[in-house]
Amino acid sequence: MNKVKALVLFGFMLLALRVAAQNSPAQAYHEPFRPQLHFSPKAHWMNDPNGMVYYNQTYHLFFQYYPGDIVWGPMHWGHAVSTDLVHWKELPIALYPDSLGYIFSGSAVVDYKNTSGFGKNGKIPLVAIFTHHDPKGEKGWKNDFQNESLAYSLDNGNTWTKYSGNPVLKNPGLRDFRDPKVMWYESEGKWIMTLATFNHITFYSSSDLKSWKKESEFGATIGAHGGVWECPDLFPLKLQDKTYWVLLVNLNPGGPNKGSATQYFIGQFNGNKFTPVDNNTRWLDYGPDEYAGVTWSNTPNRRLFLGWMSNWLYATKVPTSTWRSATTLARELNLVTYNGSLFVASNPVSELSKLNAGGVVRGPLKINGEYDLSGKLAKPTGQYVVKLQTAKQQDFKIELSNTQHQKLIVGYDKAMNQYYIDRSTAGIADFTEGFARKYFAPRLSSNENIQLTLVVDKASVELFADGGATVMTCIFFPAEPLNKVSVLADKNLELKSLSLTGLNSIW
Repeated sequence: MNKVKALVLFGFMLLALRVAAQNSPAQAYHEPFRPQLHFSPKAHWMNDPNGMVYYNQTYHLFFQYYPGDIVWGPMHWGHAVSTDLVHWKELPIALYPDSLGYIFSGSAVVDYKNTSGFGKNGKIPLVAIFTHHDPKGEKGWKNDFQNESLAYSLDNGNTWTKYSGNPVLKNPGLRDFRDPKVMWYESEGKWIMTLATFNHITFYSSSDLKSWKKESEFGATIGAHGGVWECPDLFPLKLQDKTYWVLLVNLNPGGPNKGSATQYFIGQFNGNKFTPVDNNTRWLDYGPDEYAGVTWSNTPNRRLFLGWMSNWLYATKVPTSTWRSATTLARELNLVTYNGSLFVASNPVSELSKLNAGGVVRGPLKINGEYDLSGKLAKPTGQYVVKLQTAKQQDFKIELSNTQHQKLIVGYDKAMNQYYIDRSTAGIADFTEGFARKYFAPRLSSNENIQLTLVVDKASVELFADGGATVMTCIFFPAEPLNKVSVLADKNLELKSLSLTGLNSIW
């Protein structure tokens, strides 16, 4: 081989190595602000998690995805899988837009009884139920441009075939008629669809997933109505020996801290009608950055939840470059009672502990001024868990900061009996008006001491308090990770325990 050919070949090899490096997970998942604990697509836009189903020891996560840009566009179903709810592998796009429209949010079920008839040669079908959104009909101001359709998979969700009879549920004339969440109602041997229909929920039933009958409506005069109702979910939860039904309803706008949020109702469902235990409005997450949250299907012993970690007030403007948006941590839901009222508690799944990278535990101790907890660690990481338990109700602040004097402050205000997250000086905030502010959530527990857990990633914090009944999710965009963790108190703050645990990256 002569020198010219050798140089040309060497050049091609360098180019191939460079391209491979650019496309490798190590390169793609370490840009500024890239989550290290949360799922985010390698590139481009995502919003609602949807179609989540557990089958053959695999958690399937589908999500609203636009592969053409980092802003919202014609919706596809992206696809990722996990065996532990922590580490994720992104797969090829599952569903593409077609002549009936974009592929909006929905759900997926395991049709064990093959009620749909999609199963062949003994193969159990996974069936996706989604909204077909016709953009031409929307622009033409028609009132029936959203309809419900099916697709099925016979190879564990790897490939999907759309049903030739789509749509299976036609719009009766509502501009908002979307986001079907389907479940099997065992006692009556039928499928129940929970559908968002403008400012309320409509329940439908079916024996085969193809023909649907209207059962009832709920919510036009109850709950928060600051915006359109979206992405509902209906499921049972037990408290001791009694079963209740929980109805999640995502709302945009109108959340407790402005913009998008997830409210919920607790009651009973008899296969036809949902009846709430009271008319109180409850929020699954009081922070500004959890939306479109729903649960996995086919997890009989656990109820597992995931949300979109952003807000429609600024989701298309946040300062990420190759991708936009991530999901929250996977959370396990349970029922709790405080002062005679029922609440849904959500906490990070136990599998998160797989990422533990060592830490420090202190307590009991008293703090008067500032206590630098991260200084006790040999090697701070950009992602970690902070746990704090007070001896009694007292004001306190947890300050997360960096060398650029940027700081995020999380705390409790005894006089107001509120938790708060202040991102006013936590990093870049000029991409939208009102991003740099303080957010509040009520303390629901009447226990004398306060227990608080923070899960911190490169550009997000999730607060869990009151046994998970009070949750706040908040994103921020610092110039460098907030690696310094300090607890501040003006008076003697009595702590039973205080800990900081570093977490390894999931990528």
